[in-house]
Amino acid sequence: MKYFFTICMTALFFTYSAFAQVKTITHKVEKGETIIQIAQKYNVTPYDIYQLNPDAQTGLKPKSVLLIPIVSIKQALTVPTKANGDVITHQVLPKETLYGIQKKYGVTEEALKQVNPFLEKDGLQIGQTLTIPTNKTQKLAAESTEKAVYHYVLPKETKYSIAKQYGISLQELERKNPEVVTNLPEGFKLLIKGNAVKTDVIPVKAEIKKEIITATPGVRIADTKNYKEYTVKPKETLYGLSKMFTITQEELLKLNPALSEGVREGMVLKVPGTSAEIVNAQETKKEYTELSKVKSKDRKKLVLLLPFNIAKIESDSINSTSKRLKKDKFLNMTLDFYAGALIAIDSAKTLGLNIDISIFDSQETKNSSAITSLVSNNDLQNTNVVIGPFYQSNVDKTAELLLSNDVAVISPLSKDQGVSFANVFQSVPSPDAVKNAMFEFMRSKGGNMIAVVDKKKGSIIKYIRENQKDVQFSVLNGNGGVSGENLKSLFVKDKINYVVMETANTGMIKATVAAMLGSMSTYKVQLVILEPNETLDTDEVSIANLAKLNLMYPSVNRENESPEALIFEKEFKKKNRIDPTVFATRGFDLTFDTMMRMSQGEKYQDTVENSATEQVDNKFEFYKQESGGYANKGIYILYYDTDLTIKEAK
Repeated sequence: MKYFFTICMTALFFTYSAFAQVKTITHKVEKGETIIQIAQKYNVTPYDIYQLNPDAQTGLKPKSVLLIPIVSIKQALTVPTKANGDVITHQVLPKETLYGIQKKYGVTEEALKQVNPFLEKDGLQIGQTLTIPTNKTQKLAAESTEKAVYHYVLPKETKYSIAKQYGISLQELERKNPEVVTNLPEGFKLLIKGNAVKTDVIPVKAEIKKEIITATPGVRIADTKNYKEYTVKPKETLYGLSKMFTITQEELLKLNPALSEGVREGMVLKVPGTSAEIVNAQETKKEYTELSKVKSKDRKKLVLLLPFNIAKIESDSINSTSKRLKKDKFLNMTLDFYAGALIAIDSAKTLGLNIDISIFDSQETKNSSAITSLVSNNDLQNTNVVIGPFYQSNVDKTAELLLSNDVAVISPLSKDQGVSFANVFQSVPSPDAVKNAMFEFMRSKGGNMIAVVDKKKGSIIKYIRENQKDVQFSVLNGNGGVSGENLKSLFVKDKINYVVMETANTGMIKATVAAMLGSMSTYKVQLVILEPNETLDTDEVSIANLAKLNLMYPSVNRENESPEALIFEKEFKKKNRIDPTVFATRGFDLTFDTMMRMSQGEKYQDTVENSATEQVDNKFEFYKQESGGYANKGIYILYYDTDLTIKEAK
C-alpha cells in the first residue's frame, strides 16, 4: 500500500509541476452552469478544469472565476515533435477560424487539411495544434498525393461491407466521407482512397447512370442560385456550416463578413438554398435482422452496473428486506431487470457465446454512485460493453471515464437526454422520438392530420406547432371543449383522417369520439393518442367505441404472443414464480441483444451502424446523434382492433 501511495504522489508531483506550462484563459461562472457544460464549451474535460481549480470539486459558485486550459491537460503534457526544423505549428485560440489561419500563414484550405487530416472529421477546435504547411511540405504533399478511388453505393450495401471490400476500416471510410457518418444513401459517390480532386472526371459505373449531388446527411441543396436565411445553432462552426451548405468557408465569409469575428449562436446568415427552403431528406431506415449466428470465437467482456444498494438495505434497522421489497419501487424495478438479464445470460451459455459477464452494485441514487471506484478497482477500461447504470447522470459519468478506451456504455432505462458522449447508447427512445414516429407513420399513409388538444396540454401544443407544422388544430368552443362541427369541417374525403386527441377531460374525450363515430359513414377516420392516457381506461369511456375508431398510439414496447415470447415467459415464471414485468422483459431483451451483437465478429458500435434488431418486446434501431452518442428509434405503432385485441400497425 505504501509503495502504491509513493508512486501516486510522485506522479501527482510531476503532473502539477507541468501545469505551469499550460496556457489558460478565464471563465466567469454563470448561475446554473455545470462543470460539464463549461468543459464542453472549451473542448476540455472536467478533469482538466478540476486540476487547475481544485475548489470547484465542492461545487460551482455564480460569478466565481475558473482557470480554463486552452488545450486539455493530456495534450499539454505531450511534447510536439518537429522534423528538421521545417515544421511550423499553430495552436488554435478561441474565436479563430480556419479562414483566418489560412490568411495569416498564406496557405490554402486544401494544403492545411492535407497535413492536418483530422480537420476533415473534427473541424477546427480550440486547443488543436495545427501543422502549417511550408513550401517544402506542400511540395512533398503534392508529390505523395494518391490517385482518388471512388465507389458508388449500390442497393442494400452498408458502410461496413464497403469498408471490408476495400480493406479499410469503418473509421477511415467515415473520415474520408464525413457526409455519411449517420447515413448511407443509395447511389452516393464514396471516396475510398486518395484525395478528392475537384477537376477529376470519374467514370460512372454502368449500373448507376444518374448524377449524384453530395450534401450533408439529411440535407439536399437543389439550387444554389437562390439564398435564404439560416439561424446559427449552439456549437456550430464555420467548418460545419460550410459542409452543411456545400460551399467553401471563403464563399460563406463573403456572404457573411461578420463570421470573420467568429461563429456565434443566434447569428442570422445568408446561405445558399432553394427558393423556398432547404429540403430535408428522410432518414433511411435500417433493415431489421436476426443476429442468430455466432461469428466470433474471441472472448468479450460485458459488465452490468445495477443499483442494488446492498449496503443501504443491510444498514436499514427499521425495515426488514421483505418490507422494503413491498414499498421500494426502485429496488423492485432493479430486481426485475436483473431477473430478466439472468435468463438472457443462461440463453447465452446455451448458445455457446464467448462472453465473460460481471455484475456490480452501482450503489446509486440520482445524485451519487460508486461508479468511479468500480471503474478503477475492477479494470472496467478493458471491458467491451457496459450496461447501466440506471440514472442518466451516472451513465454520463461512466461514459466519460471510459470514453478514451472506447467502451460502449448502454443506458438501459432512462428517457433523459444526457451529455451525449460519443460512447453512450440511449436504449430507451426519447419522448419526442416516440411522438415523431407516430407522425411519420401517419404521413407515410398520406393521412390528413388534425389535433384536438386540451388547453392544459401546453407542452403538446408547443411540440406540434414547432415540429409538426402540417397538422391542423381543431378550434375549441368557449368552454374549452371540442367543437364537433369544426372538427368535421376539417375532414377530407378519399384520405384517412387522423384525429390526434390529447386530453384527460372525460367530456372532451366523449365529444371527440362522438363526432368521429358520426362521421364514419362519410369519412375515413382514426383516433390517435401520443402519450398514455389513464382516462381512456375508466368505465366512463367505452372501449368498444375506441376499438371502432381503431385507437392508435406509439409505444417503446409491445405485447408479444409469439412462440419465442411464450418460451421466455414460461422460463421466467419457472425460475421466479411470477409473470415477467415490463422491466424484466426489458432486462432480457437488452442483455440478450447486447450479447448477440458482441458475438458478431465486430465492435458493438459497428453492429448498431449496420443493423436493427427486435427481441421479445423491444426494438433496437440506433442512429448516431449530431450532438454525440446514439439514440434508439425502435418504436412500435399499435392500435385497437375491432376484436378488442392490440395489434401492430403496418
